[in-house]
Amino acid sequence: MKLVFLYHPVKNLKEALVYYREVLGFEEAWREGDHTIAIHLPDSDVQVMLEHDEIENLSAGGVFLVDSVDEFFAEKKESVEFIKDPFDIPPGRYAIFKDNSGNPIRVIDFSKEKEG
Repeated sequence: MKLVFLYHPVKNLKEALVYYREVLGFEEAWREGDHTIAIHLPDSDVQVMLEHDEIENLSAGGVFLVDSVDEFFAEKKESVEFIKDPFDIPPGRYAIFKDNSGNPIRVIDFSKEKEG
C-alpha cells in the first residue's frame, strides 16, 4: 500500500476550497463532479482530497493505493470491518474499512486508467 491522498471530509466544498487555496496556499489538482476536489502543495506528491461525503461521522485519514481493491477486499474481508464494500469510481475501485481503533482507512486502485 502506498499513501496517495489525505482524505478530508468537508461540510461545504466551495468554502473548503477557498480556505485551503487562499489561506493555506494549496493548488487545485483535479475535481470529480460537485463532490470531490483534490489539492496539493507545490512540490508535494501527496494530495489532499476534499469531499462532501454521504457517509457521516467518518474522520479524515489516508487513502492508500493497492493493486486491486477487489483482491484486497477478498483477502481482508474476514479480518477487517469494511464500512463500504468495493465500488466503482472514475479512475478505478474504492473501499473503506476500519482499523482496530475505529479509524477509517480507504483503499483505491486505478484499474480503469490501466484499461485505457
